[in-house]
Amino acid sequence: MNPDLDLTLQRVIRAPRAVVWRAWTDPSRLAQWWTPAPTISRIDRLDLHPGGGFVTLMSDDGDKFVPHTDAVFLVVEDEQRLVFTNAVDSAWRPAVPLPVAMTAEIIFGEHPDGTDYRVVVRHGDPAARARHEHLGFFDGWGSVTDALVAIVEDEASR
Repeated sequence: MNPDLDLTLQRVIRAPRAVVWRAWTDPSRLAQWWTPAPTISRIDRLDLHPGGGFVTLMSDDGDKFVPHTDAVFLVVEDEQRLVFTNAVDSAWRPAVPLPVAMTAEIIFGEHPDGTDYRVVVRHGDPAARARHEHLGFFDGWGSVTDALVAIVEDEASR
């Protein structure tokens, strides 16, 4: 990790790794938490293999959907790690995504209480990292992680 280029988030989630992994890899579950409420997500592509597309849309009214994520998976390690980038779109074309180009690594580790969940979002330069932080990285990724935690911990407690 490079603190000049990367933003991170880490949580211990009181749910088994398999349950947290499914929340990321099942489109209907991912749609429940992928954007901060009250915004609604639609998952158009979730091709879980290196080179597979990751395309989501979002809506504030549930009627009109606009682009949210158009990315490609770089690494998919079952129940361990997902890595995707929006610097290349789902059609394998170079992209200049807004608000910033990034590579996100989601790490699903073992923890005595459930899952050690870590997110590392890498940026190409300090200005992009600073822009992403200024635009609300910690609030945005934090709130969707809170939603993820609520869903999987509820599922695990049943």
